[in-house]
Amino acid sequence: MKNRTILSFTVIVALFITGCTSKQEAMKKELTDFIRKHDSVLIPLYKQTTLAAWEAAISGKPEDFKKSEEFSLKMMALYADKDKLKKLEEIKVSGMITDSLLNRQLDVLYRSFLMAKADTSKLNAMVRMGTVIEQKYGNFRTEVRGKKMSDNDVEEILRTSKDVKYQKEVWESQKKIGTVVADDIKALVKLRNEVAKDLGFKNYHEMSLTLSDQNPREVGDLFDELDSLTKKSFSQVKNDIDDYFVKYYNLKGNDELMPWNYQNRFFQEAPKIYDVDLDKYYKDKNLESLTASFYAGIGLPIDDIMKNSDLYEKPGKNQHAFCTDIDNAGDVRVLCNIKPNAMWMNTMLHEFGHAAYDKNIDTTLPFILRDPAHTFTTEAIAQIFGRFSSNPQWLKDVVGINEAEKMKIAETCFKTLRLEQLVFSRWAQVMYRFEKEMYKNPNQDLNKLWWDLVEKYQMMKRPEGRNEPDWATKIHIATYPCYYHNYLLGELLASQLYFYIVENIIKSDDYKFQSFAGKPEIGAYLKDKIFMPGSKWYWNEMIEKATGEKLTAKYYAKQFVN
Repeated sequence: MKNRTILSFTVIVALFITGCTSKQEAMKKELTDFIRKHDSVLIPLYKQTTLAAWEAAISGKPEDFKKSEEFSLKMMALYADKDKLKKLEEIKVSGMITDSLLNRQLDVLYRSFLMAKADTSKLNAMVRMGTVIEQKYGNFRTEVRGKKMSDNDVEEILRTSKDVKYQKEVWESQKKIGTVVADDIKALVKLRNEVAKDLGFKNYHEMSLTLSDQNPREVGDLFDELDSLTKKSFSQVKNDIDDYFVKYYNLKGNDELMPWNYQNRFFQEAPKIYDVDLDKYYKDKNLESLTASFYAGIGLPIDDIMKNSDLYEKPGKNQHAFCTDIDNAGDVRVLCNIKPNAMWMNTMLHEFGHAAYDKNIDTTLPFILRDPAHTFTTEAIAQIFGRFSSNPQWLKDVVGINEAEKMKIAETCFKTLRLEQLVFSRWAQVMYRFEKEMYKNPNQDLNKLWWDLVEKYQMMKRPEGRNEPDWATKIHIATYPCYYHNYLLGELLASQLYFYIVENIIKSDDYKFQSFAGKPEIGAYLKDKIFMPGSKWYWNEMIEKATGEKLTAKYYAKQFVN
């Protein structure tokens, strides 16, 4: 009797396991079929969409923006299918997808299709409004004393002129873009919030972070920690900046310094207060050649990307810089507006860092996983390379200055890099906190909110009596919403990777002056550990596999604060 009972139990267990296995296989097939059908539509549409956006950014023509908008709407419609979302939810809730690669695809697809819960008309309206705003930014030109200026022209005047009255005139004229787009942005912010609430979120900021695999509370805690870490050090360098500019402009005291005196539109970049003119090392150089030579030397050639890119100013062209992956299969391009100076050298190294990442993602991965592990991980790569534009060893190894010149500027260059990081970290605080509060309450006095944050985090005085939408002059707020915090997270990871590479790949104890130039083993490490995995793993899992630790702020503090 006992043996029969055992036998019966064994049979029942075997049948149960067989049944579960059958269900798992059926569910696996359902998901595999779903992905195959989805890819058959997504892959060609993705390429059409990115190409249209590329053409619009270069030409600035209304018809090209219209075409870009049409494809963006088609892309939006692809993910607005409620039946497909329901199917993905069924598969996800079942818990029967045990294959790690399939499960990762399921997670990415589910978060993408979650937008199907929103009203399609609202999603379409978001795309159309965004296109109109982007076109206004692209076509706007600052006009002073009857002369139209590009953003490059504006930055050049703010960076080099000692005529504070003229600086003010140029700064205020450039800020007029704010009044052109502010009402449109407010309307778009409110619509984005409506969409977020349709999906069960408090607001668009919370939704954006959550759907991009970030915990809003953790990000907030990290920014609070970074505020505490950098506040004292920034206050000290800000005093140095102010003292320098009082003498530079021949002012009576620090209270006379105004936002247009800090050498760029937003005080997001370090002003030139130290006795080193980095621009002079680049004024007679070909930035394309320097960039290509450096990346080839570390085993990440970019000649094919350079050939397909658009790197110089044109009428109507987007005045900023970005990298785009056209097809997730090797066609990667960069848009820049090069001038032979240190800022654009930084930008070229930065954007082609993005490009090297995109180019070297494993194309045997499923299509939807051929992206960086997270948007801030590609920022980290871009930033670790962008920093070299002010690195004296890099200037020797790549640009060609001699050893004596390198030693002459070494400490000043490091002080410049540290200043750049501290200035940027405080600017990123303004952007992150402004967007967070704007989406919480878009009806508040945003003009006041902006300057309250600027005064608190950048310690920069607001112009007396000014009540203009200066927040709207920053294009990212409109066209790249809730993204800016990733730049600072990228800086943290850049420092973490830098220390790991110096210690474990280069095997050096000199953490201050490394150029990476001519070391293909660095490119091999980045390709193997960072680039090729794409988004196969959750971003912190990838970071831990690559560096032995999850993301931490300690290396950023070690490099620039302590």
